[in-house]
Formats: sequence, structure tokens, C-alpha cells
Amino acid sequence: MSVSADAFPDHEKEKLLRACFLTLPQIGSGHLRQILGIWGGAAAADLQAPRAAGKLSGWLSDFARQCGAADPVRMAETLAREGIGVVVPEEREYPCLLKECPDAPPLLFYKGQLRGGQEGIAIVGARKATHYGKAAAGRLAGEIAGAGFVIVSGLARGIDGAAHEGALRAGGTTWAFMAGGLERVYPGEHRALAVRIAAGGGALLSEFPPGASWLPQRFPMRNRLISGVSRGVVVVEAGERSGSLITADFALEQGRDVFAVPGPIFSEVSLGAHHLLRSGALLAASGADVVGEYEKPAGEKQAASPPPIPAAGPRVSSAHREILACLSDVPLHVDELRRQCRQTASETALSLLELELSGRIRSLPGQHFVLSRDSA
Repeated sequence: MSVSADAFPDHEKEKLLRACFLTLPQIGSGHLRQILGIWGGAAAADLQAPRAAGKLSGWLSDFARQCGAADPVRMAETLAREGIGVVVPEEREYPCLLKECPDAPPLLFYKGQLRGGQEGIAIVGARKATHYGKAAAGRLAGEIAGAGFVIVSGLARGIDGAAHEGALRAGGTTWAFMAGGLERVYPGEHRALAVRIAAGGGALLSEFPPGASWLPQRFPMRNRLISGVSRGVVVVEAGERSGSLITADFALEQGRDVFAVPGPIFSEVSLGAHHLLRSGALLAASGADVVGEYEKPAGEKQAASPPPIPAAGPRVSSAHREILACLSDVPLHVDELRRQCRQTASETALSLLELELSGRIRSLPGQHFVLSRDSA
């Protein structure tokens, strides 16, 4: 038996019509905001706009001629099939800080869970991140999530993925904003991570409806939402033309704080973060540097503490201690390690193997080694 659109409660029908309008050509969040301002709501626009089509011009005329094709029943079926929810600024579950932004989307699509009053801290950075950058992002995310903030990022490779992982390991909540429809995860290798985010009390969010393509121009649009839902934005690694600097610019326009993590002076992916620090960004060398700027979010439960850094125990041999003292988060080549430790090639090789098997160090491509932080 078919379901009529009239079967939906008025509030639900309003949300479904907003979702339908976003699937029409040329209609994005900005145009939808104007439509709601002109007619007072999507339901009123659906009823009145077709009658006024001859008096309108430009995109409004196109909208008026097409909006009659909006099918809230089909949209409800699509959302149910894909497990996607919708939330509007009038609802308590809508991200509270985003409501303050003048360009807040009139409708957000999400998978997972949203709770009222949640406040975020964004962690963003380079896709081609170093081990140091990913370790820093994971550590900061765990510490900040432990203070009750939602970790916000964009599910991209590199720093974004490390931030989401760090929050999940700490038992915290994380949100991933996406630049297309939620039925498709990009990049594909983060599908499992996306499932864990939604299943772990967090959410995948987008202002774009199901079926919307991941177009290049939509990534900066996504970035303004990452900063908009956050008290502050932490840039871990970023090149001179990184999209993370666009997120930092949005943050400043929205009145949010910008933090930056210092990196090695020889690293090109640290240039953007160092530029931010020279321009007045706050230093983020630990989670405490960030959360110390704010009160703990009201009503948020303390997340589990991140796992401790593996440390040398009392039974570590002198050869192992020498190697651990030389290693850090910056990759070190085996030849340089052997030179600093003044060990033979066989001694170094054996010690590295034993330390890696014990979980104290990690090997990276090209015979480079770093301390294991359980956060990369």
C-alpha cells in the first residue's frame, strides 16, 4: 500500500521537503536558506512557489517550476534504506555551535548519533602526513576527547584519519564531515573507520543529499562546517597551500580559535603550521594546551584516558636503552641509528627486531624507525 505525503507529521514533512529541494539543480544550502526566508518554510514553498513561477526570474523561477516534483515519500524511503537521518537548526540535536553561524545549513544529513549540546574541537592537516604528524594528531585527539569534546575532522587520509582513530581509542566521540552524499565513503579505505565512527556514538555528517557527487568545490564548503561546529581548530601539519589553512581561515571568520602544532623545521608539511604560529595561532603541544582554553562541555561524560606511551622497563638491556634514547617520533634511518649508538650492524639489527616484536618501536619504509605511540 502506497504512503501519502500527508501521512507524515508536519515537522517531518518539512524536513523531507528541504531534503528534496537540495536534490534539485542549482539548489544548495545557501539557496535553500533564501527559499525558506521568502516563503517561511519548505512546505509553504512547495505549495506557493509553482503558482508564482511566472513572476520570478533566474534560479528562483527554475526552482518554482521544478519544486512540484519533490517527492517526500521517495526521499523518506531513500533515507531509511541508507540509514541516514536529517536534522534542522530548530531541533536540539543540531550541532549547537553551528547554529551560531549565519550560513548554517538549513538541513544536515547524518549517520550515527547526535546529542544536544555537544561541542567540538577540530583537528585537521595534511593528507600526505608524516609519522610524526599522525602520532601528534592521534595523541591530541585522545587527550581532547578525554576532556569531553567531540573530535571533528573530514575523514581524509593522513591527519584526519589519525584524529578520528585517536578519539575512538580514547573512548571518545568523533564527527566526520563529508563533501558528498553519505551513502558513499571517500576515500574508500576509510569505509571501516566510518562504520566505527557511526557505531561508536559519533556521526558522519553532510549538507549534501544522498546521491550528491564528491566534487572538488565541495571540500572547502565542507571545511566551513568542520570549523563551524568547533570551539577551536587545531592544525597539525599543512603545506603552504593546504586545505587545512582554508579551514583555519573559516575558523577566524566564525570567531573560533586557531591552534597549530609545531613540526620539524626541515619538513615541508610543517610550513603551514609554522606560518599560523607566526601569525598568532595558539601553540598546541598537548591536549591540555587546547582544552585549557575552555570550560569542560556541560553534561559530557569523561572519556577513557588514552593508552600510556610504551616505556622501557627495568629489564631492558643496555643496547635496547641506547636505541630507545636515540629514537623519537621523527623517523631515523638504521645507518644513522647504528652510528649514534656505536653498535655493530648485527647488534643493531637484533635489538631492532626484539624492540619491534615487543611493541616499543615501529619500522617504517626505507629502513627508518620511530618510537611506537599506538597513535599513528
